[in-house]
Amino acid sequence: MQKIEALIEETRSNMTICNACRYCEGFCPVFPAMERRRVFTPEDLKYLANLCHNCGECYYACQYAPPHEFAVNVPQSMAKLRAESYRDYAWPGPLAKLFDRNGLLTALALAVGVTLLLLIAVGLNGGLAALVTTQHGGDFYALMPHNVIVVTFGSVSLFVLLALVMGMVRFWSESGEGVAGLGDARSWRQALKETFSLQHLHGQGEVGCTYPDAYHSQWRRRFHHFTFYGFMLSFAATVTGTIYHYVFDWQAPYDFTSLPKLLGTLGGIGLLIGPAGLLYLKLVRDQNTADVRQMGMDVAFIALLWLTGFTGLALMLLRETSAMGVMLVVHLGVVMALFITMPYGKFVHGFYRLLAVYRNALERNRSSH
Repeated sequence: MQKIEALIEETRSNMTICNACRYCEGFCPVFPAMERRRVFTPEDLKYLANLCHNCGECYYACQYAPPHEFAVNVPQSMAKLRAESYRDYAWPGPLAKLFDRNGLLTALALAVGVTLLLLIAVGLNGGLAALVTTQHGGDFYALMPHNVIVVTFGSVSLFVLLALVMGMVRFWSESGEGVAGLGDARSWRQALKETFSLQHLHGQGEVGCTYPDAYHSQWRRRFHHFTFYGFMLSFAATVTGTIYHYVFDWQAPYDFTSLPKLLGTLGGIGLLIGPAGLLYLKLVRDQNTADVRQMGMDVAFIALLWLTGFTGLALMLLRETSAMGVMLVVHLGVVMALFITMPYGKFVHGFYRLLAVYRNALERNRSSH
């Protein structure tokens, strides 16, 4: 409790000074949202922290940044408070501690553990020899029954969805807007446009963020696009395959020119390029604007995304070989690990940021009337 209170006080002090100065008001949506307030409640500060995209431009422009005695560091204080807000919103509450343990080694250990469990399941079903044969004809379900995959991943997906929704409910409940506040279509159109275009990573004057250092660059936005749309294309491939199976009764495996394969291939390529680029930028970024304690959580998420893309593409390429069985189990293990860690890792930032951008649009529209 003392930790979160100290972060609240640090962020409130920064915002109070910034609200008096207002030099950075055109940099990002945080500062106009800040200017609509005269006092900063803990709920307001957590909202502003999730609205912050951590571009760092205000830090390099600030005359009160360290070594000034005021030591104003908005990106770093926002990053710290943002991470604490993830713990506050986590559902079920006791699992919030997983944020502290969600590092690279934990993620990899989980992926290996799930993979081993799947290997045991395959072994009990048809013997481990089935993993290194070509008699499957590229059919995944010859190794692992379709119903087993559906029940296993469906159950985990339902829990993940519930946990994410409950976290978003907790986030929104702090806004004081209530359910009625979510019904503004104009604000949703603006928020979705800003979010899916990553408008707030363009920087002032469309020159890009001051990330990873004091020089403007568009690469963070570009790598985010590769990552986000790579993930969405991969998800679309799964949904399309499900429709093929249950609606049209078209059974896998599908041809490379089929929609599930094309979407999955493009998604996998995006997940190779985007996370690799984001990891590089994160490793070379200016640590003065970062919360170094989040590095483990960030890298774990990036690594699981990259491994999902890599193992998915490898599985497609090796589908007709004796390596398909092992590759299938490894891919499913990585995907399951990604799913399990979603509500308790960096994945949640996208949902809270979307709600923060929507709330900002809602407030902006009201103030313009």
